[in-house]
Amino acid sequence: MSQALLAGLARTTRPQEAVRRFLALDAVVTGANGIAYLTASGPLGELLGVDAGLLLGLGAFLTVFAAGVAWLASRPQPPVAAVKLVVDANALWALLSVVALAAWLEPTAAGLLWTPMQAATVAGFAGLQWAALRAATR
Repeated sequence: MSQALLAGLARTTRPQEAVRRFLALDAVVTGANGIAYLTASGPLGELLGVDAGLLLGLGAFLTVFAAGVAWLASRPQPPVAAVKLVVDANALWALLSVVALAAWLEPTAAGLLWTPMQAATVAGFAGLQWAALRAATR
């Protein structure tokens, strides 16, 4: 994701709007990932070197999580505690992705690229959401 796109999403005179935009972006990306895992867990499992059953479960979780984040993004003022929960969940997801890669996954070359890339993306969402939330609560 380019800096220009992120700057455009964050550019607002109302800090609460940046929170909502970063939540919405998270919901779209997470939802797309979840749906892909749900609908193509077998082929993606082979490509990434990850058990299809694990991807199916992760897909279900991500789809539900994305729906919750989308609901928060649709609120005029998302509750601070709920946004913090999303930030914490994203940070935990990023950390556990790296731990899983090091501790028990045996991915293919594609999986070795995908796992840290998606972990960095999710960590980026956490950072953007946290920064926007801090600006909105000042």
